[in-house]
Amino acid sequence: MKSLRFFLPLVFAATLILGVWMGFYLANNIGSKNIEFIIPTGSNNKLSRIINYIDENYVDTVAKERLIDKAIKTVLEELDPHSYYISKEDFNAINEPLEGNFEGIGIEFVVNKDTLHVVHTIAGGPSEQAGLIPGDQIIVVENDTIAGVGIKNSEVVKLLRGRKGSIVNIKVRRKGEDKLIPVEITRDEIPIKSVDAALGVNDTTGYIKISRFAKTTYEEFMGAMDSLSASHPNIQHLVIDLRNNGGGYLDAAIKICEQLLPKGKLIVYTQGKGNKREYFSKKEGKYQNIHLTVLINEFSASASEIVAGAIQDHDRGTIVGRRSFGKGLVQEQLSLKDNSALRLTVARYYTPTGRCIQKPYGGNIDYDEDYYLRYESGELFHRDSIKVTDSLKFTTPKGKIVYGGGGIIPDVFVPLDTTGNSEILSGFVYVGNMNAFGFNYANKQRKELEAMGLESFLNGFTIPDTIVDRMLKEISASKSQYKKLSADQKERINERFRGIVARHIWNSKGFYLNSLRRDTMLTSLGFFNEAP
Repeated sequence: MKSLRFFLPLVFAATLILGVWMGFYLANNIGSKNIEFIIPTGSNNKLSRIINYIDENYVDTVAKERLIDKAIKTVLEELDPHSYYISKEDFNAINEPLEGNFEGIGIEFVVNKDTLHVVHTIAGGPSEQAGLIPGDQIIVVENDTIAGVGIKNSEVVKLLRGRKGSIVNIKVRRKGEDKLIPVEITRDEIPIKSVDAALGVNDTTGYIKISRFAKTTYEEFMGAMDSLSASHPNIQHLVIDLRNNGGGYLDAAIKICEQLLPKGKLIVYTQGKGNKREYFSKKEGKYQNIHLTVLINEFSASASEIVAGAIQDHDRGTIVGRRSFGKGLVQEQLSLKDNSALRLTVARYYTPTGRCIQKPYGGNIDYDEDYYLRYESGELFHRDSIKVTDSLKFTTPKGKIVYGGGGIIPDVFVPLDTTGNSEILSGFVYVGNMNAFGFNYANKQRKELEAMGLESFLNGFTIPDTIVDRMLKEISASKSQYKKLSADQKERINERFRGIVARHIWNSKGFYLNSLRRDTMLTSLGFFNEAP
């Protein structure tokens, strides 16, 4: 068990990030209300009397608003795992990714060696228009030096974000320039993309990665399909990747399903207190005849499961991967007078065959440990370890058996890939800061790498020995330990580093083309037998 716990951070590389974001995206916002929420002050209201009594009589000064916030959180926690309270401080940060935009200067950055480095500028955004380029180092913001002062990412965000139309003055250090370059940037609305990648796997197969279902996801999806159709006119097969997609807006999921199904097909229905609502495809789907594969895993939740469930229940395509998260509860957001909000479960959702895929909760069930329980039970490696209940068995129009009660079970099971994992790779990623090494290499070799081209880079790049030596030193490992690794373990390290460099030079396209070549879900379907 000790060794299992050591390797879990590597095996589940995205888990820590997902842990932060899952809470944000697991809500299906079918509606939003603005209400004035005040704890009732009547003499018979127990909660009000207790809080007022504490406020007036407790020996020390108390923050009454904080007490109220905690009381609300505690009440909601007693209901179900997905009803929760959003403080006014957290509201914007939680909603921005689903709104699809924010206001700022439009850069991707890293803070490396106590200096802010520009990784990318958003195409057409304020920073690109002002002349910033990847590799620039922002040294001064509004006459305040931010390099060498221990600045944090959150502080950078506060400095550079601001109202649309407002101006921020910065000074940047650029390779080859002796003096700092002053730059004036007018802030603007910056899109937050939810379609992370749209590319051709081969001449006839397109791949689209959707990371969440935001307000703009449907428009992004249709734009991605238009681009794929233009660049790959013979496209016959579409792979939609919903792995690690925690959900988002129900409306976005329904609109995408409409484009994949014939007119009049039930996509999903919700059932609350005496209130049933059905969602049908209202038009003939533009892509209803394209061969379809949907990728899911244990972190595909909510709106992702609605899409996968609709495709599976209508025998429209093949679901590939591992059992999905299992969130079949629908939240409604209530906006409160002080700019806080709560998301309350108001209904359950059901797939077209009548499945509710919400996994069990409450009682003695450790909901938050489900991920590790799946690992330890062998479910992530063996299909026959997935527990199903005959009473929750359903049948699709073509006779396929599907189950409710705990996520979408894929048609084609692909086990979690742990080949190539090693203690050294875990050290490189979580102790030795491989991301920083990759960024520094990309930044120093940018011109040479761009001249090489993406395909040549993916086919021929090997991590330099000098960088391997430096990373080994960071984690106090020896060169002899590295040499003992198998060829597959060394290639996994090389692949990881290559992906970091590719993202910095060729954006998400480079990152995904690199990672997909080894992706067991795609290779199991016969893709990448030849380089794309």
